[in-house]
Amino acid sequence: MITKDELASRLLSACAEVKAAEGELTEIDSRFGDADHGLTMCKIATAIEESVRESEGGIQAMLDDVGMAVMTLNGGSAVPLWNTWLDGLQEAAPEGNEADSEDLKAMFANALAELSDISGAQVGDKTLMDAFVPAIEAIQACEGNEAALFEAAAQAALTGAERSKDFPSKFGRAKSYGEKTIGTPDAGAVSMACFFKGLAQA
Repeated sequence: MITKDELASRLLSACAEVKAAEGELTEIDSRFGDADHGLTMCKIATAIEESVRESEGGIQAMLDDVGMAVMTLNGGSAVPLWNTWLDGLQEAAPEGNEADSEDLKAMFANALAELSDISGAQVGDKTLMDAFVPAIEAIQACEGNEAALFEAAAQAALTGAERSKDFPSKFGRAKSYGEKTIGTPDAGAVSMACFFKGLAQA
């Protein structure tokens, strides 16, 4: 079982991990993108942090606050994508102050369904889905407790982000560079892996 306070702690840890990677994310995005992914992800992380700290309701209410905070941001393509999956998370979240591993599996399954709807990208397309999809699949396959779920997701997201180096970009500005993007990981996949790493570390 995980409490609302424990989930809040994990979310804050995830945001700290993303912020710590700002320089790396900016550098990656500067190669074939707008060099703004680090800044955009810091905005998203800050919005999540503030809403988590100020939220007074249960788990679903907290995640609803998180989604709303991200939705109001101005930023790159990451903003609507992150708003979508975070919103998917809260739609399937329990209203009270506790969630078990089955609740978490349902929440993340719904988050993937919502994000897949809006994204249109799959593993191998060199997007955040290269980290997100393996993370959610690892959560669904995990037989352990809540901490084990986050650990499995973090490992899978990290591996997925690393593998994104092997693919040519098929979305966004980087798409025009095609094969030249092979060898560079996708910035969105790396930031997603950082987030899951932070979720696991708390």
